[in-house]
Amino acid sequence: MANPNLSVPTTCRLSTRLSLQWLPEPAGEETTDTVVMSVNGWYLDLRMKKTGGMDWAIAGQRIVESQDPVKVSFTHELDSHNAFESVDCGTFEPLSPGVDKETGSMSNYDQPGAPVMEYVEIWKELSFREGPEGALKGISWVLESDDGVVSEGEQEVSVTKTFLGRIWGTYLALRQTQLHKRHKDSSGNWTVSKSGLDVSARREEWDSGWIEKVVFGGAAELLPSITDIEGEGKGSWRVPGEKVTIKGKSYIVRAFEEIQ
Repeated sequence: MANPNLSVPTTCRLSTRLSLQWLPEPAGEETTDTVVMSVNGWYLDLRMKKTGGMDWAIAGQRIVESQDPVKVSFTHELDSHNAFESVDCGTFEPLSPGVDKETGSMSNYDQPGAPVMEYVEIWKELSFREGPEGALKGISWVLESDDGVVSEGEQEVSVTKTFLGRIWGTYLALRQTQLHKRHKDSSGNWTVSKSGLDVSARREEWDSGWIEKVVFGGAAELLPSITDIEGEGKGSWRVPGEKVTIKGKSYIVRAFEEIQ
């Protein structure tokens, strides 16, 4: 994967949305300030309304299903719309260098009943913002809170699902209280369903120091700031599957990359 400000390959991508079109209606003016970051198959997606409030916040795995055409599926481990069972699958087509068209179908939460509709989104790839490491180098990672699993003796468990992510000088943190219920499906197999409350979010950017750009939601002040994080990029941080501790909470390293 290339990036506009890099001459070396990277597993990371940072992008923003230029427009959303619900077919057959024409594309309207972009109504959100959106930042999507992905690091080696894991992503965080924060869409804030330009008029105020959250449009959508999701996080999970980014799975490339095919290369020709490019089809990508996104799981929803955290979802402000509570669509945990849905796995979005978008088809991507390059329009110009750094600009892609995504097509597919998904729920339109601006319509009563959130009907599934066909859509077209235009995405622009962003250059990585310079961070504290200096020009043309930096670290990137995604962490997921270590929440455990619902065991056989439990019927429901409340968890505080948190995703933290950084690409160089851009940092995102998303948190949602979720209820995980264990039950049997129609085939008699045990499964876990999820329901969630509102999502809180932080977005910070480096500009000769870390600056808060978004602090939203009732738990936003409890979310780690990037300045709260110690030992970043050292030891276990560099190994996907290992665990690190931030403000007393355990996190699983989902992805890590360093460019020097």
